[in-house]
Amino acid sequence: MTGILDSVNQRTQLVGQNRLELLTFRLNRRQRYGINVFKVKEVLQCPKLTTMPNLHPLVKGIAHIRGQTISVIDMSLATGGRPIDDLDNCFVIISEFNRSIQGFLVSSVERIINMNWESILPPPKGAGKANYLTAVTEIDDELVEILDVEKILDEISPVDTDITDTVLEELVEDFAAVRRVLVADDSSVARKQVQRAIEAIGCECVLVKDGREAIVKLREMAKEASIYEQLALVISDIEMPEMDGYTLTAEIRNDPNLKDLHVILHTSLSGVFNQAMVERVGANAFIPKFNPDELGAAVKAAMPQQ
Repeated sequence: MTGILDSVNQRTQLVGQNRLELLTFRLNRRQRYGINVFKVKEVLQCPKLTTMPNLHPLVKGIAHIRGQTISVIDMSLATGGRPIDDLDNCFVIISEFNRSIQGFLVSSVERIINMNWESILPPPKGAGKANYLTAVTEIDDELVEILDVEKILDEISPVDTDITDTVLEELVEDFAAVRRVLVADDSSVARKQVQRAIEAIGCECVLVKDGREAIVKLREMAKEASIYEQLALVISDIEMPEMDGYTLTAEIRNDPNLKDLHVILHTSLSGVFNQAMVERVGANAFIPKFNPDELGAAVKAAMPQQ
């Protein structure tokens, strides 16, 4: 696996073109899965793991990697499968989500595949609300599942979705009549986190699951009346099936009926390329997930005042 991510910095030109690159892997040699390369810091053979008292059952152990202590999560066990036991022949994907670094224990890592977000589809409706899928796609005539990592992490270490009282006192006030916010995110956990923070400061949420659904909803609303009389701003994830947040923002800016909407990109992605892309597609702000105080403050700053 040495060097599989050596060229990751050269891949940033894919961002903004509704494209992504998936690192594919397997759990116990069964189902094939994928994770966005931009969330991957490193892939390595499973190092020696240290067990500690009171670890969460899904955490296989603790690894010391490049001066950091990282929790290693058994992804098979986390998604309802049997645990991965052959540690000598498995891999750890070191990933950064929501301002934290963790390792995902997987049975095997395959290759990086360049794809268009239009080929990444929402999970089938029959999958149910309890599944861990955020999207699916097909590669080499085989179904590839993209896991809702935010849901897994939330079960292991739930984030605090409440705005602190001192900040809330500063944020809650009488806004102008338009106080609805459209929230686009493919993770059900992330949508609920954002909704809770937004509603805490007295705003309403319109929830959609991806960029394609968001742009369709916005254009439908614009046909009924001025979008600015119905909606104060848009908060969008970046990674979403069918249409990513960058492309959604570009579509909004190119539509004369939507072009002046305030857009906040709110994502678990990190890296220096984000700010450049925020400016390139015309988003108003970028906020890493998930800090309810920061999100509330950003919404208040964007909200039209009386």
